[in-house]
Amino acid sequence: MGSLVELPHGSSPDLALVHPTEEEKLIQFNLNGAEWRGALSQEVYLRREEVLSQQDQTKDGGISYWILIDKTAKRNPLDPTSSTRLPLASCETYRKKAVVWQDGELKETICHGIGSVFCAPHLRGRKYAQRMMQELGEALRTYQTDEKTDCMFSVLFSDIGKKFYSDFGWEAFRSSHVSLPGEMSKGDEIGSLPAARPLFAEDLAELCKIDEELIRESLQHRPKGSHAAVALVPNIANIRWHHAREEFVGGELHGKAPTVKGAIVGTEKGKRVWCYWTRMWYNPDTTQAKDNTLHILRFVVEGQGGSSWEGSGTNHVDEVSGDHSHDAAIAALFYAAQQQAEEWKMEHVEAWNPSSATLAAARRLDPGAKLIDRDTESIASLKWYPQHDGPVAESIDWIGNEKYGWC
Repeated sequence: MGSLVELPHGSSPDLALVHPTEEEKLIQFNLNGAEWRGALSQEVYLRREEVLSQQDQTKDGGISYWILIDKTAKRNPLDPTSSTRLPLASCETYRKKAVVWQDGELKETICHGIGSVFCAPHLRGRKYAQRMMQELGEALRTYQTDEKTDCMFSVLFSDIGKKFYSDFGWEAFRSSHVSLPGEMSKGDEIGSLPAARPLFAEDLAELCKIDEELIRESLQHRPKGSHAAVALVPNIANIRWHHAREEFVGGELHGKAPTVKGAIVGTEKGKRVWCYWTRMWYNPDTTQAKDNTLHILRFVVEGQGGSSWEGSGTNHVDEVSGDHSHDAAIAALFYAAQQQAEEWKMEHVEAWNPSSATLAAARRLDPGAKLIDRDTESIASLKWYPQHDGPVAESIDWIGNEKYGWC
């Protein structure tokens, strides 16, 4: 084995950000599995990643893999017998549809979501991850764009706090959540809630299409002089990627895949309220719920559009003002989620960046439910590419900053 002294520093002009070969990608997956595999074994984790790379969201260039290398090295200095380059750091990016409203104009664009940022422990201390993010930030500005499609922003969800990525332009936005126990609530309030019926995979495409229309309509009617606003489009490909992930893991751990994908209240079009969710297992003991979480991917109040999200950027939800006419319906959706959480051994039900109505609904089931501001994990961060003065998080509204945008 070679010595780390042979490796260049992260500031070296000889480093480059490239797409890995299949062999080089496997090297990184074998290294970062301990970080990202959750309750899965390493072998199953590798199979999961292969399955997820073939979804509608990720195939045909929807997912891209990146590694930082020394472009002058003719062989891996830590393994002279290898014919591959040495990945000094790695990540992946997801091409997603997005919309941007600015100065009265609504524009269709793409956004790149960044995930699995990783530098192996034996390579740390030389600022490889910093160099990779510096290079990646510039590369994504024009990556997969053409005369008809451009990229106006990229996003990531930091698990190492707010500072590291902000140094490279990904500013921290509002990152809060409300959490309920992963078991059915009890009490007189339950009997007064409206009925919620389950949503299955075949129900989602139509609802996602309606949701997209609601977002665009809401953005088109933003008052003149409003902040610029961005939204990742919650299309069916996006939602199905999350469900493919949970179906694979559920099948491996429990021998069956979950079929209930969400719940809906109401039957009259234009007056319904619904949500999608996904289950995430972190505990390898299938008899235990600890650390497992059912995440609400998205809440939708039909006919309300973007007004169902109150505040964005660095602002906090106003727990008093806002439209509370749908509190009972949202509470019924939370209760349906708790039923599924209990069945599938989930410790918590969690909704990101709740509106005041969502928070009030959660408190109908659990009066002690609190708004939790995250300062370490899953920090929603955005890099804005157009020229801009001042902090982006204070002057751009991130609409629908919910779990569905995570990658």
